[in-house]
Amino acid sequence: MALSISAVVLLAGAVALLLRNGSLRLWPALTTALFGFFLASTGLAEPINSAAHGITALIGQIDF
Repeated sequence: MALSISAVVLLAGAVALLLRNGSLRLWPALTTALFGFFLASTGLAEPINSAAHGITALIGQIDF
């Protein structure tokens, strides 16, 4: 059985847990989110996307 979860949903859940736990404060979380948003509009967006796709493809090939 294959389970597909968007990276955005997975990372949003991790951030929500960290915020709820108190390990992550609100302002650093918002600053990091804005940094990621603006980073996505630079020339680094494509290499980061390629690396993420490569890692997920590698993980997808692992048989459990």
